Amino acid sequence: MNRTILLIEDNEQNRYLATFLLEQRGHRVVAAVDGAAGIAAAATLQPDLILLDIQLPRMDGYAVARALRAIESLRATPIIAVTSYAMVGDREKSLAAGCTGYIEKPINPETFISEIERIAFAAPPAP
Repeated sequence: MNRTILLIEDNEQNRYLATFLLEQRGHRVVAAVDGAAGIAAAATLQPDLILLDIQLPRMDGYAVARALRAIESLRATPIIAVTSYAMVGDREKSLAAGCTGYIEKPINPETFISEIERIAFAAPPAP
């Protein structure tokens, strides 16, 4: 199924790779390069899924996730943290901020799409 996916990622190479992989699978990808632009895009776009980098300039991904969850129409939208933060507790911090799931960077191009689909579309949406 083709879905609209919002990718909030400041690193150009990471945006390129994720977009390439998702578009190869038939998804439509809209990118935002920082948290404020991502929140605005999400409110307008109403995407099927949000992929969120945690280490963003000016507003970190945790704050972005909380802001997205405060928007009524986005409360059930899956948000997956895609981040290089891989220390003990980082996954839990992402989930506590409102993310549905967590994928560590660097992403594995061979499993990235299946991980996203497993996290975002196989489980019930977040409350």
